[in-house]
Amino acid sequence: MPGVPISAEMPDDIVQRLQPDARTAVVALTHDPKLDDLALIDALQTSAFYIGAIGSRRNSSVRRQRLREHFDLDDAALVRLRSPAGLYIGSKTPAQIALSIMAEVVAALNGIALHPQAEVAKGKASMAQVLVS
Repeated sequence: MPGVPISAEMPDDIVQRLQPDARTAVVALTHDPKLDDLALIDALQTSAFYIGAIGSRRNSSVRRQRLREHFDLDDAALVRLRSPAGLYIGSKTPAQIALSIMAEVVAALNGIALHPQAEVAKGKASMAQVLVS
């Protein structure tokens, strides 16, 4: 894409170099803990207005536990991590997932408090309950 810089840096290195501020959103997209975790740890120490990571509900839970146990992140830091990233809109394709994440980013930027059902994990859990009923 013209005008969009591309970097081959490691994700944590670029987070450190760019020094995210209150106008910055950080989204981890690799599904690889070796890449995502270090970048997320660094991002959570900034004032970025949005920090998210894609992944399943299970992977998100495992990530939070790993960050808590192995990297000593506390609940105050982890509450800022939006994972699974995005709003629950039933997205299946990469474009729909991107739209879901960007909708959540825009809501966070605008200070919109979302209903818990809009979160991916809670939305999917409630849909599972409806299907069982």
